[in-house]
Amino acid sequence: MKKATWALAAILGCVIGFGATTNGAAAQERVYDYATGQWKKADPQLQMRRAMKQRRPSAAFERANVRIETREAPGTIIVDSRSRYLYLVGTGGNAIRYGVGVGKEGFGWSGEMKVGRKAEWPTWIPPREMVARERAKGRVLPARMEGGPENPLGARAMYLYRGGHDSLFRIHGTNQPWTIGLRLSSGCIRMMNEDVVDLYERVPNGTKVVVIGPEGQGGRGVYRDLGATGSGLLSAVFQ
Repeated sequence: MKKATWALAAILGCVIGFGATTNGAAAQERVYDYATGQWKKADPQLQMRRAMKQRRPSAAFERANVRIETREAPGTIIVDSRSRYLYLVGTGGNAIRYGVGVGKEGFGWSGEMKVGRKAEWPTWIPPREMVARERAKGRVLPARMEGGPENPLGARAMYLYRGGHDSLFRIHGTNQPWTIGLRLSSGCIRMMNEDVVDLYERVPNGTKVVVIGPEGQGGRGVYRDLGATGSGLLSAVFQ
């Protein structure tokens, strides 16, 4: 369904109902369209898109305050692709832990980078390599997509630089929260929108980012998660 049609449906406030089929078989879902004053069959693709957007990841990937052992300085971001967690290191052995989605098989990576720039509701410009890969699968990506709820980069993006150059990897939000905890991306680190907004407001440009690979590459001695702390413990640490 086109974006304009989706928006119209939301404005009209369509109502979900159930009605019997003509042959008395099992009931099927129908939608009342106030624009036409008629009931019609629900669009299964629209239902699927709405359902997927409402799905949330496992509670294990909800944001948490944790105790941590690490050699990294406060303010450092640690991404562990094995466990699908991102840590913002605090002071006194504390950290904030966020659930993330990471690169699918063949797209994982490890190393150190820095946040080179930040953007709110970023524009998505698919890399040429991604455009070529998707074209080979019969899918055509847009050359450019302005920021907004339908944009795959979500509400915020932190662009990762190495040696002063854009690596093309990002830490960004997502309009598919159900993908958190999975390996589905092309190498970028994705977060729930509410989490990426929280992280975005806490870290400046120049923040060090340490990424541990999907097989533990680069992870020896970087950190140890000692478990969740009581709620609110970090409220003062990160002010």
